[in-house]
Amino acid sequence: MSKIFDLFNATDDLGNAEEKVPNMLTCLRARRRELGLTQAHLAEAVGVSRQTIIAIEGGDYSPSVYLALRIAATLKSSVEELFSTQDPPTPTRKDRSP
Repeated sequence: MSKIFDLFNATDDLGNAEEKVPNMLTCLRARRRELGLTQAHLAEAVGVSRQTIIAIEGGDYSPSVYLALRIAATLKSSVEELFSTQDPPTPTRKDRSP
């Protein structure tokens, strides 16, 4: 479970973002759209403002672990699927023998 906590260390004790997290890639927007939810609907479902969802999707705010778990449950996904601090793996091309 410490893996989950490591994903969200860019906030202060009050949950405010200390700085923009430029490397945080999120599938949150894609998953939300896939399920046909607006930012307002997701925000209401997890108990935050629409502006909070906008900031999370934009990488300007890192959600608390508790909020990330609520978002993941609402989107029927896992925290690991929705949030990542690493670049996605680059597809490799298999070398073909002549």
